Amino acid sequence: MVGKGTITMRETRILEFKETITNTFLKTVSAFSNYNGGTILFGVDDNGNVKGLPDVKQACQDIENKINDSISPQPNYTLEIQNNDQTIKLTVKSGLQKPYLYKSKAYKRNDTATIEVDTLEFSRLILEGKNISFEELPCKDQELSFKILQCKLKENIYIETFNQDTLKTLNLYDNINGYNNAAGLLADKNHFSGIDIVKFGENISIIQKRVTFEHISVLEIYEKALAVFRDYYQYEVIQGADRKMVEKIPEAAFREAIANALIHRVWDINSHIRVSMFDDRIEVVSPGGLPAGITAEEYLSGKLSILRNRNLANVFYRLGLVEIFGTGITRIKQLYAESLIKPEFEVSENAIKIVLPIFETNVNLTEDEKVIYKFLSKTMLKPISEIAPYVPFGKSKTTQLLKAMEKKGVIAVEGKGRGTKYIIK
Repeated sequence: MVGKGTITMRETRILEFKETITNTFLKTVSAFSNYNGGTILFGVDDNGNVKGLPDVKQACQDIENKINDSISPQPNYTLEIQNNDQTIKLTVKSGLQKPYLYKSKAYKRNDTATIEVDTLEFSRLILEGKNISFEELPCKDQELSFKILQCKLKENIYIETFNQDTLKTLNLYDNINGYNNAAGLLADKNHFSGIDIVKFGENISIIQKRVTFEHISVLEIYEKALAVFRDYYQYEVIQGADRKMVEKIPEAAFREAIANALIHRVWDINSHIRVSMFDDRIEVVSPGGLPAGITAEEYLSGKLSILRNRNLANVFYRLGLVEIFGTGITRIKQLYAESLIKPEFEVSENAIKIVLPIFETNVNLTEDEKVIYKFLSKTMLKPISEIAPYVPFGKSKTTQLLKAMEKKGVIAVEGKGRGTKYIIK
């Protein structure tokens, strides 16, 4: 914090400013307790200007009384007087006894605003408070068969006997509740959504193939998605007497992206994992953002140890389909280490998106040329005006580099003068 005047921070999902003490801050205390915790600074206006409180000692007591009287159960918080006795910092920790209610309602943060949670979110908070996940709840289907799971266990880890004890060991069944939702997801037939795959042509108005895999075992969904991938992104080349398989996109990266989506998605909404296949990339979007308690930075750096569907992840791990403690993100990044164009990851509140580009290694290019190459396309002709602003060179150097790349046969140039456009060969 800076002197008396302004605070260098802005309001965020986990930081709120309050110029005065009114009951509205209690909604935010509920939100912070229900999710990732946060801080409220009192005596600071919306723009971060320190206005100060007339009597901080009294204000502290007021805040404490309001929280203790209005939020149930009791949240975990601390109060600290700051800025030469002018402001109060209220730090609220994420609680274990969720949901934390203000006037019988639970709240969450939506960017810098505090809003009431919907019915689905409310039931998720109740489960979290009981330390139960959706996959552990009894499955509404109890007439289930597991031929596919049995077959995979036999193939991959040589388990010959398959019975109720096997399912108990995998935490898919117990004598009181029967099969849980994780069992339902792995069963041959179920009521769950799955994967919707669309293969686009030259643009999104041309659909070459559309297929939806649902109401079947997630293990079968995984295999079927892989088969579609192989149709479009792998081909054989015959070199002399040898046949060589060429991958446009690394299969291992696609496997990780699909397994990641199946294991980490939320399953309590009737929404498909969306796989969009283009000539130059694949986009995998899984429903539900990150599990509570992990940041986007932690997720993207591969430190995800919070599993949303632990039992499902355990089965995938035992079958050798994933490494349980890796998120697959690190692995995908490693697989693209030699590629000019890198994968992209987007995390929002309601979805996680992984973009796998065509694997490009062009050893002929200089470092400067590689920078430009990343902004060119295989399917779209681009004029210099769509390239130069994104690269750290002037217009004339960019043009020179493009000419050099044309000579190397890496790109094609069409048109003349102002109409000149560039495309990857």
